[in-house]
Order: sequence, then structure tokens, then C-alpha cells
Amino acid sequence: MEAAVIKADLVDTLSGEGPFTVFAPTDDAFVALLEVLGDDYTSLDDFDEEAEIALLTDILLYHVVPGSVLAADLQPGSVPTALEDNNLHVVASGETFVIGDASEVDANITGTDILASNGVAHTVDIVLLPQSALDFVASLNQKNLVEIVVENENLSVLEAAVIKAGLADTLSGDGPFTVFAPTDDAFVALLDILGDDYTSLDDFDEEAEIALLTDILLYHVVPAKVLAADLQPGSVPTAFENNNLHVIASGGSFAIGDASDVNAHITGTDILASNGVAHTIDKVLLPQSALDFVASLNRKNLVEIVVENENLSVLEAAVIKAGLADTLSGDGPFTVFAPTDDAFVALLEVLGDDYHSLDDFDEAAEIALLTDILLYHVVPAKVLAADLQPGSVPTAFENNNLHVIASGGSFVIGDASDVNAHITGTDILASNGVAHTINKVLLPQSALDFVASLQLKNIVEIAVETDNLSLLVEALGKPDAGLVELLQGDGPFTVFAPDNHAFVDLLDLLGDDYHSLADFDTDAEKNLLVKVLTYHVVGGAAVFSGDLMDGQHIQTEQGENVTIRKNGDVYIKDATDTKAKVTLADVEASNGVVHIINKVLLPQEVLDILFPPTPNIVELAQSVDDLSLLVDALIQADAGLVEVLSGDGPFTVFAPTNAAFQSLLNALGSDYHSLADFDTPAEKELLAKVLAYHVVSGASVESSSIKNHQAFHTEQGEALIAIVHGHDIDIRDKTHVDANVILADQEASNGIVHVIDKVLLPQEVLDALH
Repeated sequence: MEAAVIKADLVDTLSGEGPFTVFAPTDDAFVALLEVLGDDYTSLDDFDEEAEIALLTDILLYHVVPGSVLAADLQPGSVPTALEDNNLHVVASGETFVIGDASEVDANITGTDILASNGVAHTVDIVLLPQSALDFVASLNQKNLVEIVVENENLSVLEAAVIKAGLADTLSGDGPFTVFAPTDDAFVALLDILGDDYTSLDDFDEEAEIALLTDILLYHVVPAKVLAADLQPGSVPTAFENNNLHVIASGGSFAIGDASDVNAHITGTDILASNGVAHTIDKVLLPQSALDFVASLNRKNLVEIVVENENLSVLEAAVIKAGLADTLSGDGPFTVFAPTDDAFVALLEVLGDDYHSLDDFDEAAEIALLTDILLYHVVPAKVLAADLQPGSVPTAFENNNLHVIASGGSFVIGDASDVNAHITGTDILASNGVAHTINKVLLPQSALDFVASLQLKNIVEIAVETDNLSLLVEALGKPDAGLVELLQGDGPFTVFAPDNHAFVDLLDLLGDDYHSLADFDTDAEKNLLVKVLTYHVVGGAAVFSGDLMDGQHIQTEQGENVTIRKNGDVYIKDATDTKAKVTLADVEASNGVVHIINKVLLPQEVLDILFPPTPNIVELAQSVDDLSLLVDALIQADAGLVEVLSGDGPFTVFAPTNAAFQSLLNALGSDYHSLADFDTPAEKELLAKVLAYHVVSGASVESSSIKNHQAFHTEQGEALIAIVHGHDIDIRDKTHVDANVILADQEASNGIVHVIDKVLLPQEVLDALH
């Protein structure tokens, strides 16, 4: 028993205050248990895995009854144990009692009333077993589902499939699982359906095929133990998420329905395993994904269809150039609105002289635009012509929708422009979706913006070309944080651009260590500069001055807001007291708009770094390790003292050290080991009075101003007396021992703290304690 308690790490538990009653199995009882468990368990050392140690812990807790129950107190009935929801049963046996567990064998009490400081023990002649232990014993002799499949000659293909799909470990796990196990003949029938390319499981050699095989196998697994007697007609969730099987009454038995029209018959039932049960069936069950795979075997994918269509040759070249061939050859399903060659010719004419063919899309931004345009033609679902309905349709170009518009007895497709596309051919079926040809290249808003921006420079180019923004350009490049690349990106951005004079003023503000931007040379200084610069950038919108409103708050890329002020002129308010004036507004860029301002804007985050705020009294206490018990006491008292000392003040606080609080706890006796023992309303109120006796409100008194025998009227109501001798200051309470100020004049934003070496006690508290 002793070794078991140590192994289960229950020594501290059973050495606790209690009281406990322990029914303690003898050594012979443990020997008998090990014999039942078999050859793998010759001693407690064999309980070496986490699950085994947890089981041993449960068994031992099953022997522990909360409370002290002497032999004379035993009564027939159910007794709760320390193993939650597992009761022992005291059973009358002649003139004495036996102890019943979850098994059919009762334990005899062989020794009673072994008294301990925290309870009583009675010895018993067997190890008491909860139901979890009985289940463990029963499982030792059962094979798991994978082992059962391996041993069954008629399930050899299923065995190979499980290994190929990497599911052996899963189906060897705890479970419970119910497996509908297709026989070898069932797999042969499936391969016949798949055709000449699939003569064995070896032909499932591509990633998509192995994934399909995995889905099929998971479709045969129900994540619960369902015996034949438990089968009921209805839908049953499987381990292949969102794919159900159907139990179908068939005569006096049941058949298993899948996504096909052919049901599987159960040929063998209730093959029990340690982690579930198996039933053999005469058919491989097929989810919808498998049926779709079978149907797609003879179809070409969307890319192959485009390649074979002579009137889609430019679309083919565009797909290749944009690197979307693999995507559109993937599983899908997709619906592609495919522009004809004439549609692409018309687009190139709109783009102007710089774009004669797709070869002119040679820069990264242009290829990215082409990719977006093509994705705008792709709907991530299979939509046949008969399925078209008026409305907005999401595309593979995220957050960009097409619009299906009724037109006579048919439909046209609307994009971000004013010209709709007409559907010229419908329902070209592919293995991974469907295509419809159209007479126009569909343009998302980004493409329209691109066309409009061809004549505009981006924000960085504008800054580079503006002499009065040279320091801003230098600042953007200084931190090496990708800010130049960001502001050359698509945007849109609104940038409040400080002129050179604004940066000179900032350097003057920062002092002698900053003569130029080159002085921002450490990582910390570069990060600070990034925070300043991103505070001037608004992402996601190009906001012109006419759209700015007085009092408007705008969130910046740095995270904080700037505030707009308008009184004829436009001003930008940052976290300081000085506003920036917009000296030149509405400089339009290809990726946004620039407003030039006469001040570098500073967010609160940067101001806090440059000019750190003084902490209040509570924050000061929290930052000092030796005042942690004072902080705990303020919280434990639950009297609003934390909120008070976080307020405006001013306050003078005499703050006891951790050692001072520990001395108080020691003086209070064995009922107070920690501040957590002040847990009743009366004790919390007492603690609040003690703490309030350390707080003087209405003044922040420095040590140099304290006079000998000066009285301090505290928040508790009673007074403290200062005793000054030389440079030392003592604080006298209502006891016979003064507190010494060991660290004076700790300044806070709302007062001052003097650290003392004793917890001060008012007469009110002394009277309550005695």
C-alpha cells in the first residue's frame, strides 16, 4: 500500500488535514491483484505509463472515504469515496460488515480503527476496484480493432488500406469505435467500378487518391461502440466529418446505406475489440466525395478544357502566366466564366499603348493584377446554367463579387464596371466543375483602379519628388521595416506627411542626442521611428480633405487614432497638446492620397516611451517584489482599497514589507498561515481596517517634512505618531513596538510611499483580536 501511494503521488494528499477513512489493502491483497492482471504486471514498477499511473491513482482514491468512520460507525449502505461518482457499499455479513466495490467479490475487514492524526484506517483483504479498473482488466485480453482486422483473412485488403491511409494508429487508439469492415470481395467489386487504372490499392499512389481512400475508410467508422442489438433505423455520424451513414431496416435485420443507391448487407456482427466493435459488410461504403471521384474519372479538368478550346487560347496563356494552372486543375468544384480571345483583345485596347499582349504583364504587380482578374472569373462552387439566379456571387478573388443580372429570358454577368458580359456558351462540364464562355473580360474594382492609376505616381514616388519631404523619405528608409515597400503597395492609403521643418522640430524636442535621423541607430530607436511613421498612415482608404469631418477619429496603422479638427483650415490632433496643420491637401497618388502637415504626429505609445508616466501607488506596490503581500492584502480585503489608492489622491502610505506581514501572521497563531485565511466577511473587514490604518489621505508627505511626534490621521480613523530621531523615522501605532521607515519617499503619481518593517495595528483591531 505504501509503495502504491508513493507511485500515485498521493503522499501529500493523505498527509493532509483530512479527516480521512482509508480501507487499506494488505500486501497479499496487492499480490492477488497483480496475479489477476497477468504476466505484464509483476510489481507496481510495471505501472509506468501515464494512463496506468492514473488508473492506480483512481484505485487508491477508491479506498479513501472523506471523514473519520470508526468500525462502530459503519452502517449498511452506499459510501461516497474520494474517487468522484464511485461509491463503496457497506454490506452486513453476520455480525460484522464487508466492503463491496464494483466487482462481485466483497472485501473482508481484517483490522479496524487504526487511528491517525488525520483520520482512521481499516485493513481489508482485497484491493477494491472501481468500474474503470474492472474495464481495464477486461481490456487486457482483448485485441484492438486493427489487430482483429490483421487476424481476419477475409479482411486483408481492408488491412492494407488502413496501413496505406495511415489510420492504423488511429484505429488502435482508445476509441470506442464501431467499424463496418468491408470484406476482400467488397474491395474487389469497388476496383472493378473504378476501371483499368485501379487494379489494386497500389494504384492509390497520388496524394489526392490517398486522401480519398482515407475519407472512404473514415466513412466506415462510427465514433461510438454500437453492438448489433443497438442498431436503430436512422442517420449515423461517421469519423468522416459531415458525412453520415444510414441504418435501414431490411426484413428482420438492417442494411447500411451510403451516398450511392446500393446498400451494404451486414455479414458478421459483434466482433468485440478492446477499443470497440466490428461488423463485416459485403460492400465498400462510398461517401459523396467518392461518387464524385468515380464520376470525374472520364472527364477532363477545367484547364484541359481551356487548352482544347481554340477560342480560349489567350485565357490559356493568362492562366499559365498567372500560375493558376495547378489551382484550376485541382479538386474544385469551380465555375469558370471563360472570356474568349476577342474579349481579351478588347481589354488590351482599353489598357492603352503599353499593353499589346499578355507579355506586357511582366512586373510582379501586373502579374498579381492578372491573377486577381482571373480569380474574379472563378466561383468556388459548381453552378450550372440552370442554377443561375439574380444576385451577388462571391468569387475566388476574395471580397470581390460578381453580379448575376436577369436580361430578357437569360442572364448577363456584371462586374465593377458599367459594361456587363453576355454568356455565349453554357455548361461545359469538367471533372472539377463547369465552364461558361463570355464575351468580355470581367474587371474587379482593383483592375479599374489600375487602369485609372496608370497616369498616377504612388505615394513614395510623390514623396521622393517633393523637396520639402526629403526627411520623410529618409525616415521611411531608416528603420528597414518595409515601410517604403508598404507605401508603394496597392493601398489605398491616406498619409499625413510631415515636412522637413516638422522633422527638425522633432529632433529639437528630443534633445542633444538627436541631431539628425542618423541618430536613430539602435534597434529600439528604429522601432520607435516605425511607430511614429505608421501613426501617419491610414490603411484601407484614400480620404480626401473634403471627406474629413471635424471631430472625426481615424485609426492609423500604428493602432492609435488621430482626430480631425476643421475651422476653415484642417488640423490633425495627435496625443500631444499641439495640433498639426495641413499645409497642402489632396495630393492624389496611384495608391491613395497625401496631405502635407507642419508637425510630426506622436502617438501615446511613443510619448510613454519617451516620457514614461509615473505609476500610481497601487502600480508602484505591484512593481516592488517586497510589497507583494501588501498587494495581496489589498485584494483579499475586497473593500475597494485598490480602487481608492488608484484614484487621484494625494495619499501618504506607510507600506509594510512582506516580512512585516509574515510577522503579523505568525503573531496571529495557527489559524492564519497566509492572507487567504482572512476569508470570512468579519476577517476581511478586520483586514480592511488594518490596511486603512496605513493610509493618510489629502496630503503627500515627504520624509523631510515629517516632524517628531507629528500625528497622522488615517483612513481607518485613528492616528499614527511619527517619532523622529536623527535621520531615522519610526511610526508608532497602538502597540508597544514602533515601525521603522526603511525606505522613504517612493514617489507615485497620486502620492508618496514610505516602506516600513511592521504592520501597524489600531486600537480597534487590537480590541477585536483580544
